Amino acid sequence: MRVGGRIEWLLEPDHPDRLVAAWRMALDRGCAPRVLGGGANVIAADGDHAGVVIATARMARIFRPHRETAGVEALGAPGAGAPFDPALPRVDHFAGDPDPRLVAWAGVPLPGLVRAARNLGWSGLEGLVGVPGQVGGGVAMNAGGRWGELWDVIEAVRLLLPDGTVVHRTRAESAPRYRDGNLEGAVVLGAVVRLVPGDPAEIRERMKELLRAKSAAQPVTEHSSGCIFKNPDPELASGRSAGRLVEECGGKGRRRGDAVVSPKHANFIVNRGQATAADVLGLVDDVQRLVADRTGILLEREVVVWVASPPAARE
Repeated sequence: MRVGGRIEWLLEPDHPDRLVAAWRMALDRGCAPRVLGGGANVIAADGDHAGVVIATARMARIFRPHRETAGVEALGAPGAGAPFDPALPRVDHFAGDPDPRLVAWAGVPLPGLVRAARNLGWSGLEGLVGVPGQVGGGVAMNAGGRWGELWDVIEAVRLLLPDGTVVHRTRAESAPRYRDGNLEGAVVLGAVVRLVPGDPAEIRERMKELLRAKSAAQPVTEHSSGCIFKNPDPELASGRSAGRLVEECGGKGRRRGDAVVSPKHANFIVNRGQATAADVLGLVDDVQRLVADRTGILLEREVVVWVASPPAARE
């Protein structure tokens, strides 16, 4: 969205183990850190933000698991020396290899993961083409849409719990839901993705088709934080999506400053240049009230809002 204030401390680990160390260090100093992935689903308020933010952008490795591992073992053992170091330095295709899995660290851009699967000729991620953000945030919020969700192909995840403990969970143990990885505040360190070998040409063509469809319906080239609201209960909304409700209530094109409800898709707010976080969040509230007043449906935010808090005075 390209809005928001300043943070007090920024840490940029380049390995999951270093993220764990940074998290524990912050806890030892009485600070509850926040994690920033690609920022595709975050609106940070204007002003100063106290405390520690850990960015995952440097943790952007994708690799193949050891051939002898299976399931969660591909993530390594919690607490081992450097369990997330890649077994193979590059994502290569091995002729006749029956193991179509990838291990991705939290900072891997989702478009990069989709491209890796496409280049290997492995199917399962086509529906996420054009989805921004990183693997960590994608797992946490179960990123995706009507063409598929990330948890459809997740086999296991490696998580950092709020108290600093590292654990592994399978998909069954996590029980993800719509727009919710059900991680209960845990931070994603990495994930094992299981795909299906397919025809590379068909996979490429499918991705092209979906990207064309998304580009025609969504403001993918403008600055936004993705969908603002979750889709409501179909029974409550008579099957209408959040975007459809906003459009039917006359929300398209509404604005505050340079923050505008996209004329292309009413569940997107875009920054047309000089919008502030106050403009964006005010417009979110305007749209929420508009839909509630006209339909009785209170839309739930999908984006995460970071509230500003000035750093404490230091001697």
